[in-house]
Amino acid sequence: MEKEKIIKTDQTKKDQKNIKEDKDSVNEDKKRDISPEEKITNLEDKLSRAYAEMENQRRRFEKEKEDAFEYGGFSFAREALNLIDNLERSKISLESDDSIKNSQALKKISEHLNIITKDMISILKKNNIEPIKSINEKLDPNLHQAMMEIEDDSKEPGTIVQEIQKGFLMKDRLLRPSLVAVSKKTQKKENEVKKDQKNVENKKNGGEN
Repeated sequence: MEKEKIIKTDQTKKDQKNIKEDKDSVNEDKKRDISPEEKITNLEDKLSRAYAEMENQRRRFEKEKEDAFEYGGFSFAREALNLIDNLERSKISLESDDSIKNSQALKKISEHLNIITKDMISILKKNNIEPIKSINEKLDPNLHQAMMEIEDDSKEPGTIVQEIQKGFLMKDRLLRPSLVAVSKKTQKKENEVKKDQKNVENKKNGGEN
C-alpha cells in the first residue's frame, strides 16, 4: 500500500508539472499571438527575402556561366605562355654559345624559333589573348612590373626601355604582367634637376619676402 501511495504521489506531481507546462505554453502563445494583417505582412516579408535570395543565386549562376564561357581557357592560356618563354630562353642560350655564334646554323635555328614564336602568338591572338605593349610606354602598375632601373637621360623617368618578359591580356583580364626595366635620370642629371628646383624655390621665397 505504501508503495502504491508513493507511485500515486509521483504521478500526481508529474501531472501537475505537465499541466503547468501546458499553461505556460498557452500563455506564451497568447503573448506571441499576432493579428492576421501582421501574419500576412510577415509572410510577404519572408517571400520577398526568399525571392531576393533566389534572384541573387540566379545572377551568380549567370555570372559564373559567362565567366566559364569567356575565360574557360584562362589557366591553360597562362600555362601555354611558358612555351613562349622557353623558346625565347633557348634562342638567347644559343646566341650566347661561342661555339656557334655568328654561324649559318645558328642563323637558321634562330629564324625557325622566331617563326614558331610568331605562330604561337598569332594563335593566342585568335583566342583574344594579346601581348601587352611595353617598350617606350609609361610604366602602368596594372600591366607592368618594374624589375630594374636603367639610366637614360633621353627618356622621361618611368619610361619602359627594356622588356624582360612579355606580358599578356585575355580580353580585359590580366594573364600576367610584363616584367620590364624603366628609365631614370643619371646621377649627374638628377643633381642638376635638384639644383634647378632649389633655385626656383629660393627665387620664389625671395619674391615672397
